[in-house]
Amino acid sequence: MVVIRLTTVGKKGERKYRIVVKEKRTRRDGKSVEVLGWYQKSEKGENKQLNVERYNYWLSVGAIPSPQVKKIAA
Repeated sequence: MVVIRLTTVGKKGERKYRIVVKEKRTRRDGKSVEVLGWYQKSEKGENKQLNVERYNYWLSVGAIPSPQVKKIAA
């Protein structure tokens, strides 16, 4: 099964994430199939970038997004 989820990036304590497509059984920060974008939450607000075309493609193929990714993509 393929899922779309967040993986952590950066120093300890920083809130930086990549939005990735990966196999359900792999570790959170393990190898991914494709990187779709990034997300960063800060005191000033949210910064995000998402390749919507590729996101929709993976949804059409049957990938399941995590609840957090659904919020970010909406």
